[in-house]
Amino acid sequence: MRSTRHVVEAGNVPEMGHFSDPPLLVLASLASGPKHGHAMIEDIAAISGSRLGPGTLYGAIARLEQQGSIEPLPPEERRQPYRITVDGLRVLRARLTTLHHFTKAGLKRLEAL
Repeated sequence: MRSTRHVVEAGNVPEMGHFSDPPLLVLASLASGPKHGHAMIEDIAAISGSRLGPGTLYGAIARLEQQGSIEPLPPEERRQPYRITVDGLRVLRARLTTLHHFTKAGLKRLEAL
């Protein structure tokens, strides 16, 4: 199930749809060390509240690998682990910094209400 509904407390908040950026979630997961697909799905669910489906996950992995942001490691039995590259770390830091500035600005605007 791909959803962030567990991130926001239930109550009088209307359903806003699905908010996630699968490539960003994959990079954030791999920032803590190499992982195979199932381990990424579980880690992403733990850190973001979003559970990516296999198609979404492996689509993001393919794009990130093509961009040079992640790279495969030697297979472990039937599992294919991946690790983040130096370029991937640079991209992750830049995107998280942008999100941090956006979040600060949005929260400041909410305080003004």
